[in-house]
Amino acid sequence: MTHTFHVRGGRPLDGEITVRGAKNLVSKAMVASLLGEEPSVLRSVPDIRDVSIVSELLRIHGVQVDRDAETGTIRFDPSAVERAHVVDIDAHAGSSRIPILFCGPLLHRLGEAIIPDLGGCRIGDRPINYHLDVLRKFGAHVDKRELGIYITAPEGLHGTRIHLEYPSVGATEQVLLTAVRAKGVTELTNAAVEPEIEDLIAVLQKMGAIISLQTDRTITIEGVDRLGGFDHVAIPDRIEAASWACAALVTKGSVMVRGAQQKPMATFLNVFRKVGGGMEITEEGIRFFHPGTPLRSIAVETDVHPGLMTDWQQPLVVALTQAEGISIVHETVYENRLGFTSALNDMGAKIQVYRECLGGSSCRFGRSNYNHSAVISGAKALHGADITVPDLRGGFSYLIAALGAEGVSTIRGIDLIDRGYESFRDKLTALGAEYWED
Repeated sequence: MTHTFHVRGGRPLDGEITVRGAKNLVSKAMVASLLGEEPSVLRSVPDIRDVSIVSELLRIHGVQVDRDAETGTIRFDPSAVERAHVVDIDAHAGSSRIPILFCGPLLHRLGEAIIPDLGGCRIGDRPINYHLDVLRKFGAHVDKRELGIYITAPEGLHGTRIHLEYPSVGATEQVLLTAVRAKGVTELTNAAVEPEIEDLIAVLQKMGAIISLQTDRTITIEGVDRLGGFDHVAIPDRIEAASWACAALVTKGSVMVRGAQQKPMATFLNVFRKVGGGMEITEEGIRFFHPGTPLRSIAVETDVHPGLMTDWQQPLVVALTQAEGISIVHETVYENRLGFTSALNDMGAKIQVYRECLGGSSCRFGRSNYNHSAVISGAKALHGADITVPDLRGGFSYLIAALGAEGVSTIRGIDLIDRGYESFRDKLTALGAEYWED
């Protein structure tokens, strides 16, 4: 059910909230439990919709999933893994991209995997084919049928060499989840090395995998015949932490984010400091606050880790609408991630988007027609508006803008935020925000 969400902005957020495990790690660690022949335990799991989706997908594949949402602990027993019907997979997956990552583990456990015909309206042909090409390199056979894609490995999976033209997180995850039980050695070059990838490697190593990560983005995996279970505490969600940090700036408030860690957020913290944001880093978390003086404009560009994370870009853009002068943001990871700025302009911001690569270096979108650079003129007072959530990160960014705007904003499609932000309504209440739903 979609709710209409109303926010009365203009008051500083003040208080503390807690972030648990990263959405971008937790769902992949849950899939990894399929690879084991013993039970696994995942801790600090957020109560978000993606976790519910993966839990149901595991259950229809025969995995016993016992979830305690209050403590954030999930126990998995994969001893009775079985084939699922494509209709059931489609019903539980919705628009999630997770089913494609089930393929490697299911090929090892069952010798076959099925994913729905996700199609261009959900995930797009290129991402599907990219994953399927990776599976083919391991020796998988791909058969596209009317109801879905059937993948088999009659001769088993074998190690291979894979070079990624771009260090894709999803492709790196696919390789890891497939290579750990493939026969022989797999070498992946130009791999993604995000903290969530390193944490997934830690999960797989606990299960008995042999994985080496080199400094040149090369990952070497020596396949093993058998994997056990794991007991793992998920890395905290650095995207959610940064989102609340930006909310503190936009509302001229102070937010203590318990669970936030300095190391995986180092690049964001540098940018936050350059803008003029204040922070106090402790063992318990990080307190983010507005300095009480004008924020400074900056020029930044997103990049793969250790660069500025693309998921930090959208909340940061909202914060930059409150900085004095001209800021430039160059998006180099996703070609269409600046479309959300039009609604910010409706709220009083002044943001212009360009096809050119602005801010320092050219990128792979430089000769395309994608608007992937933004020029933000500030500081501009924001006012309430009627806006619709476009996607998960853009949606939370709209919420941040509404919290800092004068007057009442109406946000439609707010339920999408539940996919990646645990109990965000309760957290808003804890920070003194005024909102209501109908």
